[in-house]
Amino acid sequence: MGYLKNVDGYNEDIKPVRTDTTEVLVIGAGNAGMMASAAANEQGAKVTLIEKEKTINLMRVGLASVDSNAQKRAGTVIDKRELVESLASFAQHNVDERLLNTWADNSGETVNWLEDNILKPHGAHLKSEPDAMITSKAYQAFPTENDPTKDDKSFAQYGNWFLDYQKSHNIDLRFETSLVKLIKENDTVTGVIVKDLAKDEFYQINATKGVVIATGGYSANKDLLQKWDPLALKKNVYNDSPRSNGAGITSAMNIGAIKDEEPAETIFDRGLVPVGTKTEDMYYQTSTYDHWLWIGSYPFLKVNLRGERFSNESVPYQFIVNAASKEPGYLYAMIWDDNYSNYLEKIHMLGCARFGFPGYMKDKEAFIADTEQHIKDGLVVKADTIEELADKLHLPVESLKKSVEKNNQQVIAHKDDEFGKEAYRITPIEKGPFYGCILGGRILCTFDGLRINTNMEVLDENYNPIKHLYAAGNDAGGFFWGSYNDRVPGLAASHAQTFGRLAGKNVATGNHPKTTENSINDNIPVVEVDDQTDASSGASQL
Repeated sequence: MGYLKNVDGYNEDIKPVRTDTTEVLVIGAGNAGMMASAAANEQGAKVTLIEKEKTINLMRVGLASVDSNAQKRAGTVIDKRELVESLASFAQHNVDERLLNTWADNSGETVNWLEDNILKPHGAHLKSEPDAMITSKAYQAFPTENDPTKDDKSFAQYGNWFLDYQKSHNIDLRFETSLVKLIKENDTVTGVIVKDLAKDEFYQINATKGVVIATGGYSANKDLLQKWDPLALKKNVYNDSPRSNGAGITSAMNIGAIKDEEPAETIFDRGLVPVGTKTEDMYYQTSTYDHWLWIGSYPFLKVNLRGERFSNESVPYQFIVNAASKEPGYLYAMIWDDNYSNYLEKIHMLGCARFGFPGYMKDKEAFIADTEQHIKDGLVVKADTIEELADKLHLPVESLKKSVEKNNQQVIAHKDDEFGKEAYRITPIEKGPFYGCILGGRILCTFDGLRINTNMEVLDENYNPIKHLYAAGNDAGGFFWGSYNDRVPGLAASHAQTFGRLAGKNVATGNHPKTTENSINDNIPVVEVDDQTDASSGASQL
């Protein structure tokens, strides 16, 4: 495997100026880390939570579960076995299905804990979203989403509340504290070396019960993307998780951990770029979702840079970006007309692109305002004719005209005889002014992480647990493969929080369920926004 260089350029031979001691150390104050530290504290452990930034990460809304209290109140019923098999099939079974079962069995309890301990004390609750309607036979959707809210009409952001919970329960939360390396003595992880960024000094933290890695994947690290997921650098022009540089994964691999061998990621189809952009020249890192086009996920006409339609637009968010990666230049154009806002509700999107709550755009006026802002920025263009629009987008005029004409014929025929888009999602392009933009992918996170067992213990090359080392969230692998399944709304956030909670419980107690599912080989033993919350507010329903 070889030794991986420190992602922050630190000299790992540095001598620490002091040594602190805790029982449980959690690295990363995001969805997994916040849950892990709370769970370990709940079990009576002395907990230290470190975070390299000055704030906690965005706590996600739209949380998936099976059998949550909110779902029971709403009468939302999900067949757990059907859901797990659907997730495994979506990944072509390139996952550890035992981890999928572990999530399904524990997701309800996790969101219930969040509701009871974080939301209810502040007058909020979780609302189950029963609508998971899709009409394409190629996909299966499930009503997994639970939304934090006070009024059932808007999201309740709970990051500050969770931060207050950590403080009131005497969790030692240290900001501007960056992981340098893990310390392993014999076969056991005993602690870490960290850097105090404010004081510019290195020190050691010993963790007598164990360490939980929850640093959030590696989407901000172009070198690691080139090594593990090179196509992502061609498909994506934005990264929406700039703090996720792979520090946790690489540190664990340097003491013998293994990771997923194939990439997994979440990519949104909402990345606006200037006309003429080349993907190899752009990888824009943002925590505030700059140049994010909400209607980018809507199934309007999409053509390649030659003006040719190339795919069914009525697919999961990431799939149109995948399809565009087989086209010249990896980017694509979206074309629509002045009546577009009247089609949005009937198109019936799920997840964060949904029209109205629990989507982010409450009505068509909100969508219009978002689009108009991008027109002012010069990233969405308007034209009185298709010919003028093609010229402004640098697309071949005759080719784009043919694609628009074909689109309008399909509206009349009430059938997409080219790629099979549902008839009700084919929208006419007739009324000027006409609109267009150039789009590319924006990666939210990577999912190919460290291999773990169902106790959240990190595995070595023999598939044995590394003692006292756990992983959760996007640092934990085996759960996703390839593209993200957005037909199970809130899955990524729930995966992070659920596995974070399990990791926190297990590291604090050492009580690991003794089931044969942990034996892979016969010789393996069975075993929000203020000065301290991230201001990001984008697609937080993953």
